[in-house]
Amino acid sequence: MLAMGGRAPEFTLPDHTGETVSLSTLLRRGPLVLYFYPADFTSGCTRQACLFRDLHREILEAGLDLAGVSPQSPESHRAFRDKHQLPFRLLSDVDKFVIRMYDVRGPLGFGVRRATYLIDQARYIRAAVLADFRIGEHEAFMRRTMALSAAGARPPRASG
Repeated sequence: MLAMGGRAPEFTLPDHTGETVSLSTLLRRGPLVLYFYPADFTSGCTRQACLFRDLHREILEAGLDLAGVSPQSPESHRAFRDKHQLPFRLLSDVDKFVIRMYDVRGPLGFGVRRATYLIDQARYIRAAVLADFRIGEHEAFMRRTMALSAAGARPPRASG
């Protein structure tokens, strides 16, 4: 996991529509919650995505944007988004290049760890949580981040 206060690495990945999107583009609207998850259509990942879907209006009202990253194809992401009515971008990292850059590879390089980063518009990592099986920790992190962002305060430094 990348350190708090460090710069988030720039990247470019295709989203669920096949459109190429960079981190800088995602940050144009404001700070970004970037979350990494193992796979579309798995129970934990579906639960997390639907949780973020249900919070999406509040996330935007707090001045934040949201995007998810996993190693499935844009076609898989599109089907996952459609099935669960996800209103945010899903980015496809088939080669796990960005997953490696953000240091969220699973044990022995297999899989992807469940991690959520808050990245400010200058690309600094302001907060993060790493909790592979504890979806509730990602929810609590998101709720604290939204509350502090809406209040104009600095978000929590780290969790998990």
